[in-house]
Amino acid sequence: MAISSVGFACRSYLPVRTLQYHCSWKIRFNTISAAIEAVDEPNGFDKDGDRQDKVADGTRSEGDREWKQLNSKDLGISSSMIAKPTRQVLNVLKRKGHDVYLVGGCVRDLILKRTPRDFDILTSAELREVVRTFSSCEIVGRRFPICHVHVGDDIVEVSSFSTSAHNSLRNKTTEFKESSGSDGDEDCIRLNNCLQRDFTINGLMFDPYAKVVYDYMGGIEDIRKAKVRTVIHAGTSFQQDCARILRAIRIAARLGFRISKETAHFIKNLSFLVKRLDKGRILMEMNYMLAYGSAEASLRLLWKFGILEIILPIQAAYLARNGFKRRDKRTNMLMSLFANLDKLLAPDRPCHSSLWIAILAFHKALYDQPRSPLVVAAFSLAVDNGGDILEAATITKKITRPHDRSFLELQEPEENLEFQTLLDEVMDLDTSIKDALSQMTDAYIISKAMSAYPQAPYSDLVFIPLQLYLKACRIFQCVKEETQKGIKAKQGNKIEYAALYSGDIPEIRHVFARVVFDTVFPLNLVEE
Repeated sequence: MAISSVGFACRSYLPVRTLQYHCSWKIRFNTISAAIEAVDEPNGFDKDGDRQDKVADGTRSEGDREWKQLNSKDLGISSSMIAKPTRQVLNVLKRKGHDVYLVGGCVRDLILKRTPRDFDILTSAELREVVRTFSSCEIVGRRFPICHVHVGDDIVEVSSFSTSAHNSLRNKTTEFKESSGSDGDEDCIRLNNCLQRDFTINGLMFDPYAKVVYDYMGGIEDIRKAKVRTVIHAGTSFQQDCARILRAIRIAARLGFRISKETAHFIKNLSFLVKRLDKGRILMEMNYMLAYGSAEASLRLLWKFGILEIILPIQAAYLARNGFKRRDKRTNMLMSLFANLDKLLAPDRPCHSSLWIAILAFHKALYDQPRSPLVVAAFSLAVDNGGDILEAATITKKITRPHDRSFLELQEPEENLEFQTLLDEVMDLDTSIKDALSQMTDAYIISKAMSAYPQAPYSDLVFIPLQLYLKACRIFQCVKEETQKGIKAKQGNKIEYAALYSGDIPEIRHVFARVVFDTVFPLNLVEE
C-alpha cells in the first residue's frame, strides 16, 4: 500500500534544516548510539534502506537529522477536521498565550483522511496552569502525568512540554537552556518531544494556528511508503517500552501498513517481552486491536509474529491444529467472525470489550464441539431477542439460506430436525459457551493450550479481569426456554454505537447475533 498522494502533496513550507546545524550543542545522541551498538543488527538491512539510522537517499541519520515544516493545507488538513471539544481546549490555551500542538496518531490520521480515535494536545503550559485554566480538569497518571479536560461528555487529553522533558529518558543527555524564543530553541524543544515517540508516523506535530506540520523523524515519508518504523533503533525502543510491540501490530493492522524489516525483526525476536506488561495494559492494547474495526488484521499479525500464543494461547492452538501458516491468506471461522465484526465497527464506532471476548468464547465452544448451523442460528436469534428461545427456534425452522460449508465448526444439518431436539441443542451450546468463558480465564487451562507444540512459548496469561468476565457472561444469561422477566430485546436494527461502546447488554447481544448469523449464513453464498 502506498500513499502516493501524500508524497506529491507535501512540499516544504520552509527550507529543510539539519539538526546538526542548529542543535548539535543541545541534543546529544550518545545514549542512543550506545544502545544501538549493544543490540545485534540484523543482516541485510543495508540493501533496502530499512535500517533505522539511514534511509535510501542517505539524508537522515541519528547524528544528523533533517526535518521539514509543511503547510497543513498542502497536506489536506483543515481546522474543521478537528473535533469541536478539542478545538475549544486549543482556543482557550492559545488565548492564554500558550503554544499548542496536536501530536501523535491524530496528526497521522488527519493526513490520511481518517477519523482519529482521539486528539492529543501538547502545550507549553505547565499542567498546573492547565488545571487552573479549566473548571473541570484533573491531572491523571503518576509516571507520565497528563491533564484530562472535561468538555461536556468528552475528555480531551493535554500534556505539557515540561512534563514530557522531565520524564524523557533522553533528557539525561540533553542540555536545555531557557528558550530565547528563537526558531532553533523551539525546534530543539519540539524535537526532544518527538524523540520520545514510538514510531516515525506518530512523531508529527501540528500547529493549527500557524498551519504548520513539523516532521523531525521522516514520518511523512513513512506515511507515503505505508511503513511502520520505530523512531530510534527498534531493539532499543522495544526494550524501553515493550508495549510498543503491541502498538506496532495495532497500527499496522488498522492502517494496512507494512512493518519495516528492522522493526519486524525485533518484534519477532523480542515478542517474549510482552509477558512483562501489566495485565491491564495488555487488555487495553487488545481492546484497541479487536474493538475498533481492525480485529481480523490484528489477529493475523499477532499470529504472524508469534505473539498470539503468548496473549491468546487457546486461539493460537486452534490455528496451529488447523495448519494455519504464519503468512496464511486463507480464512477460517475465527477470522470470519472478526471480519464480520470489523464491518460494523470503526475507530469512532467501537464496541465494548465484552463483545469480542464473547465472540472468542463462542468460537471456542463451537470448535470444541461442532454444531448444526440451525442450532447456531437459533442460539444467535435467542440472544438477539432477549432469550425467547421458542420464537428463535420457530424462525430458524424457516431458514432456507445456505450455510458456509467450509467451516469445520459446523456439522451438516439434520433433515427434519425435531423442535425439542433443536431447543436442547441450543441450551447445550449456551452451557458450552459459558464453560469456554471460564476456561479462558483459567491460567492452568490456558497454559496447557499449546502443550502439543513444545516449540511454543509457555504462557498462562489471563488478562481478562473478573468484572469483564462477568459482563461477558451476562450476554448469554437470557438464553432460556421462556423469556426472563426484566430482560428486554433491542428495538430496531440500527446499531446505537454510544450504547454499544458503553456496554449496553441488549446492544451487545444484537451485534453479537448479527456477527454470528452473517458468518454462518453469508449473504454472498449461493446454493450449489
